[in-house]
Amino acid sequence: MPRRKMGKLHVSSLALLFSVVSIGANAASEAPRPRGVGPEFAKFYKDAEAFTCISNPTIKLDVSRLNDDYCDCPDGSDEPGTSACSYISPLSPPQPSRVRVGQFNETLALPGYYCKNKGHLPSYIPFTNVNDGVCDYEQCCDGSDEFEGVGGVKCEDRCAKIGKEWRKQDEARQKSLGAANKKRRELMTEAARLKKEVEDRIQTLQAQLEGAEIKVASLEKNVAEIERQEKGKVIKGAGQGGKLTILTSLAKERIQEFVDNLSRVKGERDTARSRIEELEGILRTFKEEYNPNFNDEGVKRAVKAWEDYAAQDRPGPDSAKDRDLDELLKPDSESAIKWDDYENSEESDVDVLYKFEEYLPEPVRAWVDSKLRDLRVLLIENGILADPHTDSPESKAVTDARAQLSTARSDLETSKRELSEHREDLTKDYGPDDVFRALKSVCVSKDSGEYTYEFCYFAATTQKRKGGGAGGTGMGNFARLERVIVDEDLPPDGKGLGSGERWALKYENGQHCWNGPNRSTTVILACAEQDEIWKIVEEEKCIYRMEVGSPAVCESRFGPKKDGPEHNEL
Repeated sequence: MPRRKMGKLHVSSLALLFSVVSIGANAASEAPRPRGVGPEFAKFYKDAEAFTCISNPTIKLDVSRLNDDYCDCPDGSDEPGTSACSYISPLSPPQPSRVRVGQFNETLALPGYYCKNKGHLPSYIPFTNVNDGVCDYEQCCDGSDEFEGVGGVKCEDRCAKIGKEWRKQDEARQKSLGAANKKRRELMTEAARLKKEVEDRIQTLQAQLEGAEIKVASLEKNVAEIERQEKGKVIKGAGQGGKLTILTSLAKERIQEFVDNLSRVKGERDTARSRIEELEGILRTFKEEYNPNFNDEGVKRAVKAWEDYAAQDRPGPDSAKDRDLDELLKPDSESAIKWDDYENSEESDVDVLYKFEEYLPEPVRAWVDSKLRDLRVLLIENGILADPHTDSPESKAVTDARAQLSTARSDLETSKRELSEHREDLTKDYGPDDVFRALKSVCVSKDSGEYTYEFCYFAATTQKRKGGGAGGTGMGNFARLERVIVDEDLPPDGKGLGSGERWALKYENGQHCWNGPNRSTTVILACAEQDEIWKIVEEEKCIYRMEVGSPAVCESRFGPKKDGPEHNEL
């Protein structure tokens, strides 16, 4: 059968996917398996006489045809230890949290060639790597994939050395992971405390709102009652006197306003007359002195317009009316109103009324006063009597009552807004176990070249030029929390995203990019002992991606735990 080279699978992920099962197997009790078969697939190769293709059970082969370097099964399961079936489409890049043992791709039935790697972690490598003349120590440290020695290549077993180094690094990783998990548990405790504070505050606000609503309703009734009582009060002037005195005082004020305005208008009229006479004199001189032989159309039109204006019949000033007007404006003229005759009455009708009440016993006096007041209010409310307070300022009692009501209403609205904000906060997605609540508005920054980049959880991302002041370029405002799939190789220092499902914070509608979109940033989180920005990339124009480490995501799970171990980037 033809052999075709294929691209490398993500065998490091495959190794981690099956390592738990492989390590737990008891090698002493296992029956011999064909070369390249992993322990989780051994059950398909137990028959000592015949073999049934895994994905095609209708096809049966003699056991001698296993690993004979010829592909007989459509799924390649008869060649687990050779590259004869490498031309068949391989399994899709594995997702450790999704793949289960016994679930197979519709193409290849096996994930690859199984390397036992005694002294280290067992692993699978692509079938294309078997006997290709290359020692794949990263996945197959025991060198068993090059058993034919193609091109004279002999791969020694380095698993003891590689395994020792890996265990040393793994010990450091586990120590760091333990510290990160401890921090995450602390964040969870803090998040739970903050959430409890919000819930307690909601209960407090609900109780406050009930009291505030009752208080507002009571104050509204109080204002209405005080206003009603004020309507029933009899108006008194600044001094003594009855209704005539009061009306005189009001009329005097109003007439004085008219006199003041009349004097002002007369002064403006006299000024306008003076200016008109001055302008007319200028135009007359212009008409008399201009040269008619000078052919200037503009001058001719101006002269013609003046002649038309001068020909109009206009009444001149009426000196008799002006004398009458001047006389009215004199404060001591004979026509002036003698206000003293009306303002200084000896006794008011109100005083007479109060004197009448003095002859009544105290209980009867209070009853009469109350009934008279209610009658007066009733007549005012039904339009029979005019409201005496229409043009007068509010009394202090009404003003104070309104101020108390306004304050109570303001407090009520403030409590309603706060309650709404807290209720909305409880519905927000703060990630697994609500852990991101403890990081709300916490900011992380990183220097990169001439800029300092910063992102704040659930707030904004910013690009600041070094030494450029406190401001910066907004790279996006927090929009939502979501999950994304990443598939990347980890750098040697372990500060990277790795492969699997990750939490991401989306920041959108940042500062507009010249000749481009509004800036936006995707912040992808992976497990780390400290909150730190690892890398900033501009994937497209003004569209950024931040890779960030955080202890908040170290123990998170996106699917059932039985689906397989989560990739541990630490």
